[in-house]
Order: sequence, then C-alpha cells, then structure tokens
Amino acid sequence: MSLTDLELRRSKPKDKPYTLNDGNGLSVLVEPNGSKGWRFRYRFDGKPKMISFGTYPTISLNDARQRRDEAKKLVASGINPSDARKQEKRARQEIAGNTFEGIAREWYEKRFDRWSASYAEEMIKTFEKDVFPYIGHRPITDIKPMELMAILSRFDGRGATEKLRKVRQRCGEVWKYAIVTGRSEYNPAPDLASAFLPHKKEHYALLSVAELPEFFRTFNTYTGSMIVKLAMRLLIITGVRPGELRQAEWKEFDLEKQLWEIPPERMKKRRPHCVPLSTQAINILEQLKPLTGHYAYVFPGRIQHIKPMSEMAMNVLVRRIGYAGRVTGHGFRHTMSTILYEQSYNTAWIETQLAHVDKNSIRGTYNHAQYLDGRREMLQWYADYMEALENGGNVVHGSFGKLA
Repeated sequence: MSLTDLELRRSKPKDKPYTLNDGNGLSVLVEPNGSKGWRFRYRFDGKPKMISFGTYPTISLNDARQRRDEAKKLVASGINPSDARKQEKRARQEIAGNTFEGIAREWYEKRFDRWSASYAEEMIKTFEKDVFPYIGHRPITDIKPMELMAILSRFDGRGATEKLRKVRQRCGEVWKYAIVTGRSEYNPAPDLASAFLPHKKEHYALLSVAELPEFFRTFNTYTGSMIVKLAMRLLIITGVRPGELRQAEWKEFDLEKQLWEIPPERMKKRRPHCVPLSTQAINILEQLKPLTGHYAYVFPGRIQHIKPMSEMAMNVLVRRIGYAGRVTGHGFRHTMSTILYEQSYNTAWIETQLAHVDKNSIRGTYNHAQYLDGRREMLQWYADYMEALENGGNVVHGSFGKLA
C-alpha cells in the first residue's frame, strides 16, 4: 500500500531504525534521531542495488516518486542509476573547477613568483575587483566575447585605457592557460583589441636641467617629514623606481662597501639589482640610521612601522611644494637618463643602472654586478652634479667636472 503525506508526518522515531514502504522499490528509513531518508532499491545486472533520494520533507513524497520513476527508466535503458549519479556529480565538479575564477587563480599561482610582489598583488586585486564579480563564476567555455567586452567597456567609459589594455591582456593569458590545459578552445581577448582605441602612452612628468636649481630651492623649504624628504633625495641620486626605494630594508645595505643590493622579488624584472652608493647617498643613510635604523624598513610607514612608507608620501611632498603635475618619482629616472646620455656615459652603464631590459646583444647577458665600477663612477658624478645644481644654481653640465 502506498504511503501518504499524513502517514509520513505522523511517523515517530523508535529505538531502532525502521522502514515504511511506498511500493515499486521506494521506501523511507526512519532513524532513531527522527531523520526520514528516502531509499530506492532495484536490481542491475542481476545484483541488488540501492540509492538514496534525500530526506523527507525536504524531498516531498511526489518528488521521491518522480525520482524513483526516472531511476527505473534508466535501469530499463541499461544504465545504472548509481553510476549515472556519480557521473553527474563529476560533471558538476568539473564545471565548478573550470570557472573563469578557478582557472585564473590556478594560472596566477603558477606564475606569480615570476613578478615583483607589488605587481603580483596589483594583478590579483584587479581580477578580484574588476573581473571576477562579472564572469568569475561562469564556466570559461560558456563566456562569450561580448561578456568580456562589457567588462572592458567599463574602463573605456571612464577613460582608463591603460587599465583596459592590461585587463584584456591578463584575461587573454588566462584563456591561453585554459586552452593548453584542455579546458577551452577559444581565446576572445585578442580579438577585442581592435574594439577600443589604443592607449596613448603618457610620459612621466620630469624636470629639465634648467628647472632643477629652482626645484631644489623650493624643495629645501619643505618642513614636513624628514624621512620622506631624505627618501626623495635618495631617489633623485640613485635612479631606482619609487617602489624599490619605499620598500628598501636596512639589511640590503652595506655602507662599508657602499653598495645596495635589491633582491629580485622587489624588482620589476625579477632579477637582483646592485646600486653603487655615492658619498651623498651614504650621507643620507647615515642621517636616517638614528631615525629608522631600529626598524626593518629604511623608510617605514608613518603609523605602522612594520610596513613600508606609503606610495603617496613622496607625491604629497611634491604637491605641497607646488610641483604636482610637473614632476614624479619616475620622472627623476628620465631626468637622470637624459643627463647621463648627454654626458656620453656608457649606454650599458646607464641602462643597467636603470634596470631596463637588455635590448640588443651588445649588452650581453645581464649580471647583477655588471659594470659596477663604471656605474659607481657615473653615480658619483651625477650626485656631485645634483649637489652643484642645488648649491650653485646655474651649472652647465656639459662643462661640469666629469671624471675621466
């Protein structure tokens, strides 16, 4: 006799499990804790089998009967319902593992140690903020080009064309990874390059030689943080990137050898970089030692000393002395490059000091100590020249005392 909802509701637990039969292999197992689980018993290849359908009342009587009837059809077709369920589960797991976010994070984990820490962090934050909320949950094979285009259009709409370019390229890398790992067949990212106007590269604001004396005069009127002020001075005469300077740790410096060794994980190109220190750079570090020498970072954060100085700190200095839009931290690298090239220093020395990628075979294989003596001479000349500009005002660098 078939069960009714009333019987199921009124059935009470006993000391031992017991079964209520609905017929055609379907039954309910009532547990001592009150749980009522649906069971379907059948024979396949001459052997008794059983699968569960969930619990009552989450799975209603009608739902359980429908699932029983579907299972019986599978048996009649020569398919084991238990095997079919396992295959369906595997398919769901495969789809879940093949979402865009799942593949992107897998790709990132295999590659993030090739980039600088700041670049890797910025990359994953971009995915989490600008991409995953829109397509992260979708199976990568189901994502249409228009869906990616909609994401990119948000950047285009606010004029963030450089960010648009980076996001498109990074998404393209994820699709390439999905293709080589057999989880996708088509990469829509490259095809969307022509859908947007190309990014117009903006050059960093920089000062000419003629503008430097006035800059130093104004710079010396700054009465804010001495640590930030010294950071700016060191940035100007070493030519390192602002991020490399901000995150500098005392353990990287050998003042006796007058050398700063930046580890590869902090460099943009993921290779170690040696910076010869001029006497002026050593003087700056000696001024800093009593202020920050008991911290790990040479330039610690203003509030949290266990973190490096904020990337905005030097920008605030520039703004407060009235040079916002006229110069940037990266701009000083361009100023250095321009002056040193005009001074006819060895091209390889300059490019190595600026930690640029070797662009031709003349420069050979990069070595982190390459051209160290030459660069030491060059940086000492440059620091002397900057000091002369600051103190003398109008120095013609073509006739300034360059070392032989």
